[in-house]
Amino acid sequence: MLVCSCILVLCTLGLCGCAELNGYSNQSLFPQDIDTVYLEMFDNQSFRRGAEYELSDALSKRIEVETPYKIVSNRDRADAILSGQIVSIGESALSTERETGLVLEKEVELTALVNWKNLKTGELLIDNHTISATASYSEYQQQDIKYASTLAANNLARKIVELMEVKW
Repeated sequence: MLVCSCILVLCTLGLCGCAELNGYSNQSLFPQDIDTVYLEMFDNQSFRRGAEYELSDALSKRIEVETPYKIVSNRDRADAILSGQIVSIGESALSTERETGLVLEKEVELTALVNWKNLKTGELLIDNHTISATASYSEYQQQDIKYASTLAANNLARKIVELMEVKW
C-alpha cells in the first residue's frame, strides 16, 4: 500500500509541469511588448564594401521569419530599433597543400557590434554586444570571398536573432 501511494504522489508531481520552476514553458522566447522593429542599415568599419547590405538583408529576413516581429520602414511607427556596425571582416587560411604551400581552404570572419533599444520604455535590450560569425570557402570549388562573406552574414544574422531572445 505504501508503494502504491508513493507512486501516486510521484505521478501527481510529475504531471504538475516545470514552468513554475523555471523549466519548460510554452511562452515566447522574445519580449512580448514589442510588435514592430525598425532595422537601421549597419555601418561598415572594414575595407570590404557590401557586407553591410548582405547583413542587413539577411537580418531583416531572419527577423520576419523567426520572430513574432514585423520590420517597418518608418522609425516613428516602430516599437524597437535594431542597429549596429560591422567592426571587422577578417580572412585566414584553414588548410594548405603540403607540397606547394598553396592555400586550399580559407575562412572569413565577420565581427559586429549590435544595439537593440525598446523605444516604448527606452531600455537597451542589447547594448554594444560584440558578436562574430565565420564561413569557409575554397577557390578549388569555384567559391570566392563574396560567397563566404554572404554565408558569414547569414550566420551572423542568425546569432543576432538568438541574442534578441529573452534571457531565462
